[in-house]
Amino acid sequence: MSARTKARKRAIDILYAADIRQSTIQQSLAMEAERAASEPARMASWLYARDIVDGVVDHRDEIDELIETYSQGWTLSRMPTIDRAILRIGIWEILYNDAVPHAVAIDEAVEAAKVLSTDDSAGFVNGLLGRIAQTAPSV
Repeated sequence: MSARTKARKRAIDILYAADIRQSTIQQSLAMEAERAASEPARMASWLYARDIVDGVVDHRDEIDELIETYSQGWTLSRMPTIDRAILRIGIWEILYNDAVPHAVAIDEAVEAAKVLSTDDSAGFVNGLLGRIAQTAPSV
């Protein structure tokens, strides 16, 4: 597993934990920062995970609006918590991280959904992110 894939998983964990615990993302991020400080071998994945989470926080309103717009009948509150985290990361990578090609962001999100969520989630994530990527500038 690449360092970026591990970082995405850490970012999912942070966003998911904040949602489940009904705490702020900053609180969840602080807890993960403490853990990261005690595990120097995982520093490479921590840095990108933090970039992702900071990016999602910075653009949360726009990201959530896109999810609501493109999810066709699904509200954010109706989606599985893990799917919300995966979609937020995927959208951030597509729209705000020029270092990640759209296809890579989508593939990584779909793989995460296959492993972490419901049987239908991978198709849902793929379709939603694919529609968003079609409207985004190419990298």
